[in-house]
Amino acid sequence: VLTLFRIAAVPVFIAIATTLPPAAAATPCAVLFAAASATDALDGYLARKLNCVSTFGAFLDPVADKLLVCVAAVVLASNLPAAV
Repeated sequence: VLTLFRIAAVPVFIAIATTLPPAAAATPCAVLFAAASATDALDGYLARKLNCVSTFGAFLDPVADKLLVCVAAVVLASNLPAAV
């Protein structure tokens, strides 16, 4: 469920970053990215603590991580000239 939240956060991140001006989008995007990162840590902790690891989760977790980080990098790179 937490991995699916991170995947669902990607289009929200894109919507915020593309509809708001860069200065106004910075805080909501940072909060969303931090929340998604926290769920990644929590997801890993719970999987190890409860010994609840699935093949699907082992595949999807890194995909969700890379998707979120890549989208954040592209958004940051595309807004960099506006921030300078």
